[in-house]
Amino acid sequence: MINQLFTFSSTIERLRQGPLSEHLDAYAAAVAKQGYTHHSIGRQIVAIADFSRWLKHKHIEIEALDHQVVDRFLRLRRRQQRVGRGDAKALDRMLSMLRQKGIVKSPQPPATDNARSKIAAEFHCYLLQELGRSPSTAKNYVPFIDQFLMERFQNRTPVLASLRASDVTGFVIRHAHQLSPVRAGIMVTALRSFFRYLLHHGAIATDLAGCVPAVPNWSLSRLPRFLPAGAVEKLLKRCDRRTAVGRRNHAILLLLARLGVRAGEVIKLSLDDIDWASGQIIIHGKGGRSAPLPLPADVGTALAAYLRRDRPPSASRRVFLRHRAPLTGFANPSTLSSIVRRALKQAGIESPHMGAHVLRHSLATSMLRQGGSLDEIGELLRHQSPNTTAIYAKVDVAALHTLALPWPGGGR
Repeated sequence: MINQLFTFSSTIERLRQGPLSEHLDAYAAAVAKQGYTHHSIGRQIVAIADFSRWLKHKHIEIEALDHQVVDRFLRLRRRQQRVGRGDAKALDRMLSMLRQKGIVKSPQPPATDNARSKIAAEFHCYLLQELGRSPSTAKNYVPFIDQFLMERFQNRTPVLASLRASDVTGFVIRHAHQLSPVRAGIMVTALRSFFRYLLHHGAIATDLAGCVPAVPNWSLSRLPRFLPAGAVEKLLKRCDRRTAVGRRNHAILLLLARLGVRAGEVIKLSLDDIDWASGQIIIHGKGGRSAPLPLPADVGTALAAYLRRDRPPSASRRVFLRHRAPLTGFANPSTLSSIVRRALKQAGIESPHMGAHVLRHSLATSMLRQGGSLDEIGELLRHQSPNTTAIYAKVDVAALHTLALPWPGGGR
């Protein structure tokens, strides 16, 4: 592989120096499978080879490698103004590869951190396997639990039986005012779920879930965030479809706008979820629940065009892939919010709400204004409770006017 990247024998000989030299071919082959170009791989190999020669000069054995050694090398390169773009990530990938092969040992966390992480990991499994919560819910809950345990026990091994109500209320009081109402609500819900889990497994004798203070977040207190009438069609029309990335983004925007799917559901969409024969698409929603939805003609056309022409070759079964290496699915729903944000800016649409969820709200409000019922909206958006859909009743201002009582004494 190295011989294919570099033609000069003197350059190849220079690369073959140091303790990492025998692993360069394996590294190059691994990143080539991830979709990196020959030019990018060549730059990464040069950076690793320079690091390898530095290790030889400093008499550092490969078994002694860790992030501290890598950081020491990078600090030297920065002082010499020789750090290239992507060098740090290339060295991190090489270190990860060596750890996977067992050549370099993985770092061992301190005993207290290890015990706390074990508790958090077991709670994470409980959320997914026993309660059927979604991965995103577990991802939101676990950091609050880890923070609670870290603050309560600090550098000591957690003794869960020693937890008291004052520990719980003190934590919530300290942090609730620093969070938005939504995040504060997630925090107290996570704590209640954690203490029920501990009680169920016999780790605590008192139900501390009842000690978690409530955080005011009144139901239906806010209007749904949606785009003005006509803005969604303008957004879709102005989306640049001259490039492969633009056509991918157009298909994503259509899914969000026509079916009201969540960003996380788009990310999880698999090639196996599209049934072209029946014209349906399977959406995997919250709590592990799946639902078939009809595939609108324009969405199907955009998806088919992307899959035929623009989706890069990859072993991943995800429908939507990154356009730069590594060629994998998106890691985070925030990526889709960034796509929506850029598309709104490109279309010249000004809105205080620019995340992916704004298209879901816009679909619901558009259906309501066209005569759709709240039951129909709830069915399309796959709401589990009618109360979730009730917020859209506030959008129909004209209908609400007929319910409003006159002001006492008449208008002035």
